[in-house]
Amino acid sequence: MQFRIATLNLEQDHKRWEARRPLIVAEIARLKPDIQAFNEICVPRDTARGLRARAAEATGVDYALVQQTKTNSLSEVEGEALLARFPVLETGNLDYQARGMVALVARLVVGETPLDVYVTHLYKSRGEDSLRLYQVQQLLAWIDSRERVPSIVCGDFNAVLTTPSAALMASRFRPTQTAHTAFTPLADADGAVTHPYWPRMDRCIDYIWVSESIAIVASGVCFNRPSPGDPSLWPSDHAGVWADLELR
Repeated sequence: MQFRIATLNLEQDHKRWEARRPLIVAEIARLKPDIQAFNEICVPRDTARGLRARAAEATGVDYALVQQTKTNSLSEVEGEALLARFPVLETGNLDYQARGMVALVARLVVGETPLDVYVTHLYKSRGEDSLRLYQVQQLLAWIDSRERVPSIVCGDFNAVLTTPSAALMASRFRPTQTAHTAFTPLADADGAVTHPYWPRMDRCIDYIWVSESIAIVASGVCFNRPSPGDPSLWPSDHAGVWADLELR
């Protein structure tokens, strides 16, 4: 069975959220994903629930919502989320016990096949990769501890494929694509951009990783166009990734 999945780091509710939220919804309407992953949902504004409602209106799909806040003080700030049009059998979460980072998993039923979809966001891109490597090791151990089914891992890994953390992921999972996803020219009202020390759109740090039993039919970058009337207004400070996949 073929299905479509997409992932996007939302940049919480920063940088003109009310103005860029319609761009996010419009891209969801264009893609019509069966599964949509989000990093950096904003907890105080309940943005995951709001996007679920608007995505349902735009696509006609009654998505289920799974979300997991980060830990410690970040639990009141941000988290990870997943929208899915497929039945949800079970959910789970992993606390990396490092910088408040977490992962969630939802076991979906696609056709008659169980499918685990993980969503995570690893340690910041300017930080030491040793911490991201530790998080990937924990993530893979958690995946191995669960009943083995076809699996997808989505999210912002803050690492290119040549770094040890992403290379370890690539030893077990295949990335659907590696086109550049960070960082877009999204600017705040005062012109400030996210992570000004990085060039714009110079590397891939956002991924959809798939296990061996999942075929990659097509994949590309999404959420990667500015507002027609404002070249500094983008859906987020990251571009997203979409993929059409098939369970073998």
